[in-house]
Amino acid sequence: MDEFVATNLDRYGQTQGVLPERLQSFGDTYLEQGYLTREQLYEIAYESSTRSAHHVETNPEKRCRTVTANVLAVDDDFSKIQLLAGLSGFKAPTASCVLAASDPDRHAVVDTRVWASLERLDYVEGRKESFDADDYVTMIGPIREIAAETDYSVADVGYALFAYDVEVREGTLH
Repeated sequence: MDEFVATNLDRYGQTQGVLPERLQSFGDTYLEQGYLTREQLYEIAYESSTRSAHHVETNPEKRCRTVTANVLAVDDDFSKIQLLAGLSGFKAPTASCVLAASDPDRHAVVDTRVWASLERLDYVEGRKESFDADDYVTMIGPIREIAAETDYSVADVGYALFAYDVEVREGTLH
């Protein structure tokens, strides 16, 4: 698996995926402040999904700060995603960006491509096009297993899985 992750992580730069450096910058700010503002959440959402980012602007500023502060205080993965998904513009894939930004050793950015790669590698079953908190928990388990096997961060494994799908997928994404 080391070679799989290394090869696909090298390919990640040629994909349309979220830029790890941008997420790290958001994560540094998040941990320093202890919360994220609506504007910061918008920027993260825009990086992840330009189509749904405008919904973030409908969230009250105080709610954005409160929810993101609460996410840092909770240990459970399901609860973290569920809290973030309570904000407009944040379904599980976009919420996973916030988690990966704040703790890349425990969290990864997940989406349809990551699920498809995990399915190809026999970690999950069935095709998925939308995700909720339970699906995040389903995906993050094997991603953490691969990270532990390879000594790559959980976030890096997620990026590698994304790039692998870009490399091998035939046809359209949906």
